[in-house]
Amino acid sequence: MVLSDDFLYRQLKTYFGFNAFKGQQEAVIRSVLAGRDSFVLMPTGGGKSLCYQLPALIMEGTAVIVSPLIALMKNQVDAIRGFMVDNNNNIAHFLNSSLNRQQLSDVREGLLSGVTKLLYVAPESLTKEENIHLLKQVKISFYAIDEAHCISEWGHDFRPEYRRLRAIVNVIGTAPIIALTATATAKVQNDIQKNLGMSKAQVFKASFNRTNLYYEIRPKTNAVREIIKYVKNNPGKSGIIYCLSRKKVEELADMLRVNDIKALPYHAGMDAVTRAKNQDAFLMEDVDVIVATIAFGMGIDKPDVRFVIHYDIPKSLEGYYQETGRAGRDGGEGRCIAFYSYKNIQKLEKFMQGKPLAEQEIGKQLLLETIAYAETGSCRRKVLLNYFGEEYPEEHCGNCDNCLHPKPLFEAQDCLVLALKTVTVLLGKFKFEHIVNVITGTSTSLVKSYHHHALREFGAGAEKPARFWQTVLRQALILHLLEKEIENYGLIKITEAGLAFLRAPYPILLPEDHEYLAEDDDDDFFIGQSKSANSFDEELFIILKAQLHDLAHRLGTPPYAIFQDPSIEDMCVQFPITIDELKNCHGVGEGKAKKFGPEFIAIIKKYVEDKEIVRPQEMIVKSIINKSSLKVHIIQNIDRKVMLDDLALSKGLDMMQLLDEIEAIVSAGTKISIDYFIDQAIDEDKVDEIYEYFYHEAESDSVSDAMQALGNNYSEEEIRLVRLKFMSDMAN
Repeated sequence: MVLSDDFLYRQLKTYFGFNAFKGQQEAVIRSVLAGRDSFVLMPTGGGKSLCYQLPALIMEGTAVIVSPLIALMKNQVDAIRGFMVDNNNNIAHFLNSSLNRQQLSDVREGLLSGVTKLLYVAPESLTKEENIHLLKQVKISFYAIDEAHCISEWGHDFRPEYRRLRAIVNVIGTAPIIALTATATAKVQNDIQKNLGMSKAQVFKASFNRTNLYYEIRPKTNAVREIIKYVKNNPGKSGIIYCLSRKKVEELADMLRVNDIKALPYHAGMDAVTRAKNQDAFLMEDVDVIVATIAFGMGIDKPDVRFVIHYDIPKSLEGYYQETGRAGRDGGEGRCIAFYSYKNIQKLEKFMQGKPLAEQEIGKQLLLETIAYAETGSCRRKVLLNYFGEEYPEEHCGNCDNCLHPKPLFEAQDCLVLALKTVTVLLGKFKFEHIVNVITGTSTSLVKSYHHHALREFGAGAEKPARFWQTVLRQALILHLLEKEIENYGLIKITEAGLAFLRAPYPILLPEDHEYLAEDDDDDFFIGQSKSANSFDEELFIILKAQLHDLAHRLGTPPYAIFQDPSIEDMCVQFPITIDELKNCHGVGEGKAKKFGPEFIAIIKKYVEDKEIVRPQEMIVKSIINKSSLKVHIIQNIDRKVMLDDLALSKGLDMMQLLDEIEAIVSAGTKISIDYFIDQAIDEDKVDEIYEYFYHEAESDSVSDAMQALGNNYSEEEIRLVRLKFMSDMAN
């Protein structure tokens, strides 16, 4: 197609209202109009959709756009129809399983009449015989394969049906192909071109550097509180929070709403109507935050997303890059924060077990690259761009956590030598934990059974804590000096590069570890504040302890049955002056807060005023009990008088684990009665003696002290059961 110099600009202005193209858009469009295969690698926000929409409107025939998400096709079609002055709804259609008979008839009519210029189709729909037959009767201007990374097994969102597209194109009728993606390494790019039979395609590759995006990795401790604090400090700003599981999406969305944040969930387990409704609410800014799995976001054209938070670290850097790319598409502020713990990685590794070996190898490599990015001390932008084959010329970008707050480095040559020698001596037959136990001199039963306590390496690194050696081993994996066999129970083996390092060691600087090993257990989303040595007020602690003893004396109950020390300590950190604030202190549920709280709140309030204390500015986060949580299940079944051993068995717990859960419920102020179980499980005389001990003799609620005082005739289980009865009777 021969074009005058200003023709494209007139069409751009007519259809889309723009006066100029962005980046390489014009070159891509000219390539498509010239009938050439084109491969477009353009970051999110670069304007990929225009690269096929404008040529489709100009060229004769219908452009077939393959898109992976049904939920987004309607948005794209509505947007195109909105550009048309004559309100021609046949100009664009989508073809997928959501259409009824009348809608399918409208699509067919538009295609056969030649009026439809763009047909959006899911790859699954393209394979259906009736659709192939229909499209064989239509003049195809070109095929656009959107989200083309789905073709590659090395891509972050591989979909097998995408690999059949070339064969289907050959059946329908060949025409030029434009493949588009926001993320593709050289390996993925080659895989896409090879599979689509477009190895001679003209390649357009824009820079992956999004200068307006700020990248940060945080240790996954108190992640929910951190997220709520961040969102509350950025009122009115649009954001996306990604979680790996649907359950976590629902729970986190609930938590945000309870804390007065306008948020909705989005995941593939929801019905299509609710998903579309929630997505529209986000696009229309009726809600500020969408909490989602990776099902959300592909093709979402919302330019003013101001933050993207990953509650869970993604499975690959490509996925991470694409998801963070949804922030700041208008060139404005875009903050990308991910919470990372090594436990998350271990969970992802477990998901790989049992999958085909080739898939495991790919998944393992992608995970390793994610770990390397998360734990690097270098500029994150530099690492990210390097992953996509692009050199970042500067040493520091000034817009990531590592550049703004550099991590301390340490010389690790000797430590790596010891770690690699230990792995070599152990013949690659053991996992992380065992290797660390040998290095630190921890004499476990497994160490003894293999006589590894007799090795020269046993205890050679005892001067450093286990966490340090776990860091060293992880860094050795990142450096490819070691490898982990996921299918073979995660055994650690030395690589050829590791053996070469042992033969000729050289200096290596490694970043000091953050708290990446820990992960807060916020499955039930109880959020309180941890004790801080800097803000703990000892004077107030003495005053509150005196008040506690006075109240206990008046009520005729032991002090620890009202509030235990950790609760009083937390009051001396948080300085709660309302019942709601008191409920957020450790071990203080609603029942205890209302029953015992007023006297303590009055003292704290006066103390704060007298001492002119500036209370901590940490976010006080309301907690919710998730309706599907274990705690609610336990309370409901105890109310129904279900026997505790049956209850434990039904939830896959042993009795001690169940007692742990019930103790947490009681200590938070919930009154329960397990008399029905105690009456059958323990002799009445024993119950009386244990109860009397806690009422008259005990100085604390310690089970070990009780066992020592009462003697061998009483089991730990019996003591814990009666103690639960006592605590619930006296305090709740």
